[in-house]
Amino acid sequence: MDIQPSPASTGPEACGSAAETGTAEPPEPPSRIPPRLFPATVKERERGASFPQSERSRAFRRRFFPTATAALWNDWRWQLQHRIRELAELAQVIRLSPGERAAVARHSGPLPVGITPYYASLLSETDPAQPLRRTHIPVEGEYLQSPGESGDPLGEDHDSPVPGLVHRYPDRVLFLATGFCSTYCRYCTRSRMVGGGEYTFSLRQWERAIAYIEAHTEIRDVLLSGGDPLTIATDKLEWLFARLRAIRHVEFLRVGTKVPVVLPQRITRDLTRMLRRYHPLWMSLHFTHPDELTPEVAESTARLADAGIPLGSQTVLLKGINDSVPVMRELMHGLLRLRVRPYYLYQCDPITGSAHFRTSVAKGLEIIAGLRGHTTGYAVPHFVIDAPGGGGKIPLLPDYLAAREEGAITLRNYEGNLYRYPDP
Repeated sequence: MDIQPSPASTGPEACGSAAETGTAEPPEPPSRIPPRLFPATVKERERGASFPQSERSRAFRRRFFPTATAALWNDWRWQLQHRIRELAELAQVIRLSPGERAAVARHSGPLPVGITPYYASLLSETDPAQPLRRTHIPVEGEYLQSPGESGDPLGEDHDSPVPGLVHRYPDRVLFLATGFCSTYCRYCTRSRMVGGGEYTFSLRQWERAIAYIEAHTEIRDVLLSGGDPLTIATDKLEWLFARLRAIRHVEFLRVGTKVPVVLPQRITRDLTRMLRRYHPLWMSLHFTHPDELTPEVAESTARLADAGIPLGSQTVLLKGINDSVPVMRELMHGLLRLRVRPYYLYQCDPITGSAHFRTSVAKGLEIIAGLRGHTTGYAVPHFVIDAPGGGGKIPLLPDYLAAREEGAITLRNYEGNLYRYPDP
């Protein structure tokens, strides 16, 4: 039983030849559609046709995939089949800078280029500095290793009693179900294992991880991640949920995913009906920038929320992308409108080649200070550093404790005013 799509089969070359990036004429549109890898049922097609499409998505589809109907575009399997994975495909839809072109051509090994057509429609064709474009198209900085960086900065491999399972905290485990993502973020903490490389994922591996969880009764919480578990076929994913929920001491499941953001069409009615059967179930979604808050994403999060799944967001703080109070406030407010509770703001992990993404820790504290008190507390995430070497998540706050004296402390509020509080 395969548990992940094969990158070789889900990302065939884009249709048609790549256009020259320096011309004023638009790229030549695709001329053929490869055969479907996962045929959808008629009912699935009918439901998919009602999935919303923004005007930007429609314009992109008509320009670069003119033979794809709205129903095809809304089929998550079609989106996976047509992921943009090669330099020629990328150059067809984006005018690459010399640095981007060189970085894409140079790449080998894990963390390949992989972008769904839907998410590609959100990228700027002409501006290399656009935030979403910077997070998904390689640049030459990826190939520079700075002091303190490593392939496994969080020491996950050290805390893996069996392959694909990380047991760091006493009562919970991280279950890495797949190494496949529909879209690859260039700052990925698990760049060593996603999209290829020496790590493999299989049903036999799942069984070993399940056996470990069954044998350790202190485990009450299982977080499914990867790769992205929502790229796994629904029937196989349900098999895994059912096996885990059958373990009496497992109280609830969590899923970490970016699929509702980069492949919102995957959140089908069939998927949400299946997920409802395994409550209590929580979901952590990975958002980066307000540009991701599209009508399609509003639909995917609404379907999950309507299925009774509490949604939280995890955002990585990235230099020049979301490292300002106005951008972060807009993102957090937008998430609340989508019924997604801002949960974590992560300091970017020191993964190899990530220096061009990382801000100072002071920048993160500045953003939290700019949110706390200036907007609702629901919109203020926890700012955390996942400590290198396996220390776990450590929360950081601006210094609101101004002084301590006999019988009292002095507190500083969000406006900078001081207040004395009795503390015997």
